[in-house]
Amino acid sequence: MSLRYDLLIAGHVTHDQLIDRGKESWFTGGGAWFASFAARRSGAAVLTVTRLAAADLALLEPLRTEGAEVRAVPGATTTSIRNVFETADLDRRKVTLLAQGEAFRPEDFPPVEVSACLLTGLFRGEIPDELLQPLSARFPLALDLQGVLRTSRDGVFAWQDWPAKSRLLPLIRFLKADALEAEVIAGTSDRAEAARRLAGWGAREVMITHASEVLVYDGKQSARAAFDPANLSGRTGRGDTCFGAYLARRLDHGVGESLAFAAALTSLKMETPGPFTGTMEQVLSRMRAGG
Repeated sequence: MSLRYDLLIAGHVTHDQLIDRGKESWFTGGGAWFASFAARRSGAAVLTVTRLAAADLALLEPLRTEGAEVRAVPGATTTSIRNVFETADLDRRKVTLLAQGEAFRPEDFPPVEVSACLLTGLFRGEIPDELLQPLSARFPLALDLQGVLRTSRDGVFAWQDWPAKSRLLPLIRFLKADALEAEVIAGTSDRAEAARRLAGWGAREVMITHASEVLVYDGKQSARAAFDPANLSGRTGRGDTCFGAYLARRLDHGVGESLAFAAALTSLKMETPGPFTGTMEQVLSRMRAGG
C-alpha cells in the first residue's frame, strides 16, 4: 500500500548569500523550503522532494526536525543565489544566480498518495515541461509559475512568457504567481484580470501575490486578503510561504477561509527572517484581528 501525505512539495533547497547594505550572511532558502515549513506549521503531513549536492545534505535537517518527510536526491550542485539589498527597502534587491541544481525527473517522485503535489521551481528548466503530463496522471498538481517563467543568463535574471501555457495549464489544479509573473504570462497588470485569463487557459484555482495583498480566483469569483506585517525583515519567501499555507488550509477549508489563513500566516512570517516557525494560535489570532 502506498504511503499517504497531505502534500508533496518538490523544489530545490538552496544555499543563498545575503548582502544587506554591505553585511554578508548565508541562509537556506528555496520555494520548497519556505512552503514546507508553512504547510507543516499549518498542520499538513508533508513529503519534501529536493535535489542538492551530497555535501549539503545537512541543510535539510531543520526540515526533518519540523516533521516533514524529506526525500533528497543527490546531485552535482546545490542551487545558490546572491541577494543584494543596497537600501532598507526589502522589496528592491539585486539577485544573481551563482549555481543551479539539476532538473527533476519522474523517478525522483516516489509512489505515494497526496492531495496535491506542489512544483516550486526557481528557474525555467528545473521543472521540465515534459514532467507535468506524467505527474498529472499521478497527483493533483499545484504549480508556482516562477519555475517556468524565470530565466538566468550569465547569472542575471529575466522573465519570459511560457510557450506551453495553453497546452499545460489545463493540468494544473492550483496555480500561483506574483504580480510581475502574472503580468508577464497574462499580458495585463490588472491582477484580477490576469487570474481570469490564467483560469481561462485551464488552471482551476489561481493565486496572485502582491506586496499589499493576495488574490485567489476559483473560476467564478475573486477573493482578496491583505498582508499586514509590522515590518519586512522576513520578506524573502513571502510567496512560497503563502502558497504552502494556502494549500495546507485548503485541504479541509473553503477558498475564503484558506485565503485569510494564508495571508495571516504570511504576514507573521514577514516579520521574522527565515521560514515560518510560529504557532497555529498566532495565525488564528492574527486572522481574528484582521476581521
